[in-house]
Amino acid sequence: MITRSNLAEQLREYQIRSKHDWASVSFFSSSSTLSSSRVDVVIFVIWELVILASLVFSAVSLYFGHMKLAFILVFVMLVLLFSMKLVKQIRRNRKKKRRMLLPLSM
Repeated sequence: MITRSNLAEQLREYQIRSKHDWASVSFFSSSSTLSSSRVDVVIFVIWELVILASLVFSAVSLYFGHMKLAFILVFVMLVLLFSMKLVKQIRRNRKKKRRMLLPLSM
């Protein structure tokens, strides 16, 4: 039999399972209060490391006088940054839609 206390207990368990108390390590994140899965954080940290590497390589190529390579690397860095922001926004919108579809008992 479904009672109010059973529903409250199920809701509490669901919230405990889905809650992440650890802070987001994303440097480029617009908001660190968003709860995201660990897979999302790992993916975005890898993207940020690639962006940082392209920034460092472009500075090194500027130092050695390779202007074309530096501009290409800066362009790649900007494209990656833009795509990372876009993917993050798309995932956030999908997550909001999924939350709206949950039944009230959840």
